[in-house]
Amino acid sequence: MDYIAVIDIGMTNKKVAVYDSNLVQLDTRYRNFAPKMIDGLETHDLEAMEDWFVDQLKDFAKKYAIKAIAVSTHGATFVCVGKDGKPALPCIYYTHEPGEDFHRQFYERFGSPVDLQASTCTPYLKAMINPGKGIFFAQNKYPRGFKDTVHLLMYPQYWGYRFTGKIGAENTYMGCHSYLWDPLERRLSTVAEGLGLSALLPAKLNNSWDILGTITEDFAQKTGLSRDVVVTMGIHDSNSSLLPHFAKRGEDGFLLNSTGTWCVSMNPVKEYRFSPDELGKVVFFNISAFGKPVKTSIFLGGQEFETWSKVLMDIHKRDDLPPYDKELYLTVLREKRAFLTPELAAGTGQFPQSKPRVVEDGRTYHFADFPAKFPACFKNYETGFALLRISLVMQSLTAFERIGLLPGLEVFTEGGFRKNEAYNILLSSALKDNAVFLTDIAEASAFGAAMTAKMALTGQGLSELSKDFEIEYQEVTKADIPEIFAYRTAWLEQVEKNQ
Repeated sequence: MDYIAVIDIGMTNKKVAVYDSNLVQLDTRYRNFAPKMIDGLETHDLEAMEDWFVDQLKDFAKKYAIKAIAVSTHGATFVCVGKDGKPALPCIYYTHEPGEDFHRQFYERFGSPVDLQASTCTPYLKAMINPGKGIFFAQNKYPRGFKDTVHLLMYPQYWGYRFTGKIGAENTYMGCHSYLWDPLERRLSTVAEGLGLSALLPAKLNNSWDILGTITEDFAQKTGLSRDVVVTMGIHDSNSSLLPHFAKRGEDGFLLNSTGTWCVSMNPVKEYRFSPDELGKVVFFNISAFGKPVKTSIFLGGQEFETWSKVLMDIHKRDDLPPYDKELYLTVLREKRAFLTPELAAGTGQFPQSKPRVVEDGRTYHFADFPAKFPACFKNYETGFALLRISLVMQSLTAFERIGLLPGLEVFTEGGFRKNEAYNILLSSALKDNAVFLTDIAEASAFGAAMTAKMALTGQGLSELSKDFEIEYQEVTKADIPEIFAYRTAWLEQVEKNQ
């Protein structure tokens, strides 16, 4: 039997997994890597990560006849490679915030946020969540290192390069809120040209399942893998999670609600088109593995849940997650006295001007004041969690609307919020014209990457792989909670007031 190795690189968790030819995950290893501090900046410890990947593959090679490797990574990350094949400058965390002057200088040079959103399908985001901004920062911070750069590689393709020595690019990463690609013209953007990247970036975008190359002799010796092991082009993790559904349901007709640190809502559509009121909002188009538009919106839902949960746990000296209590939630929704508003990381979600706080009976409690000072509603552990979960539903509803949710479109929720009963009941109830399903796909981005590797090995199309696996789509029963609609109106008013 032929086996597939997947390297799945999240911002927090890194993992190496092995799948058999029937796409069953057989083995997996996990590790977190602390940022490597360079010049006061958080950077990715690429060398330590590579050593760990090699060690895991070496162990797996003793047990499995691995024939292909696929890489899936988080977004907004690139590596500048020098003549020696190593990074020419640090790989900086996209969470670094250079400050307002930096953003102003970027848009003065390359065009207004709205114009760039229209041409590159990339929205204004804070920090360096746009690789174009990250490259602009790197050019100014490390001019000598950038001068020594011979290849600028997107993150999945950097790892493919380290394994094969080959250069490539593919749809999903270049087209993921990068400012570097013009999907309408299907060429490098004016930003990429203005940054002088034409000679550094691969000009052609390949498919995620295309073969980048076979592993080098050096990599084969380090890992014990055969020299004929192929490495695919790699794929962006959120786009990878779409592939199982594409195989089972076709390339459109559903909205994927992928939840985790980032909540990513994706609606595969027919064309790249913004309505006038969407420009300036945090809505954009990814490019699918098939090179087609995926209307997308994001917010840091998992991070908000974890951060506010810790506040409540610290206040109450508890560490449990309270279950859904219908009467409690109905009371909170009916009374409309208390509201929890986003965004903990300013400019990252659907309400970029909103400040994180709790409002109770018209009085505001800023997040920075917690836990030293908090409202009466937070004195009750269960009520505090109800406000938090309701807030996440409110943000999800706006995220869905921004990407064109229409009556009848099915919604698939996967990831961490699948286990959040209150979130799912409230979300389904608020979407009265849409069926909401929970999926049973574990580690969807890694699974999608494994699918690309099998496609590379066998030459099969995605639909042909659908017979290899099953997805359980468990429909969430709708509860009759009409109070949620009036509460949402009041919640949106509070968000507007608190900007």
